[in-house]
Amino acid sequence: MLGVMSVKKAVAIAEESGLDLVEVSPNAKPPVCKILDFGKYKYEQQKKASEARKKQKTVEVKEIKMRPTIEDHDYGVKLKNAQKFLKAENKVKVTLRFRGREMAHKDLASALLNRFKHDLAPLSKVEMYPKMEGRQMMMILAPDTTLAEAAEKEARLAEKAVKRAEIKAAKDAAKEARADSDVEEKKASQETSEAQTDKA
Repeated sequence: MLGVMSVKKAVAIAEESGLDLVEVSPNAKPPVCKILDFGKYKYEQQKKASEARKKQKTVEVKEIKMRPTIEDHDYGVKLKNAQKFLKAENKVKVTLRFRGREMAHKDLASALLNRFKHDLAPLSKVEMYPKMEGRQMMMILAPDTTLAEAAEKEARLAEKAVKRAEIKAAKDAAKEARADSDVEEKKASQETSEAQTDKA
């Protein structure tokens, strides 16, 4: 840090060292400047911005289409797909299409969407409740990260407990093996001492 100085003096110092005078925070009193290679500084800023973009997660909306008269197996397939989408942290738009006289049975469609919502409750939260739009009823589910994180944490703790149990079992087995070998050594030493006493 060179302290407070005039712009001319700062530019002269920067030119002497073959670098650039870059204003870092213009709103500060007095404005803060750095002497550095501007090309390198710009490159580093671009690199930081690209890394931030890479880390950014884009949320997609995946759609699942069903009919009010869907069979159980088909429902199960749609449910598995929705679970896969939610685990990948995507939103799920569930659409029920009505044909002809099916429009008279909106209560069945509403019950089906509520069942779907209930089956996905551990992974999701409702972003848009079921509503009619023309000849279709739709609902949007978003991934519930707090529940997913809790489930993941619980799984990690269970995994650690299993590892601890395995390690403890291995240690116990090693202790038993050592105890057995100690017993055998004592027997062998007793036999040799008995044999020596017999000879004497």
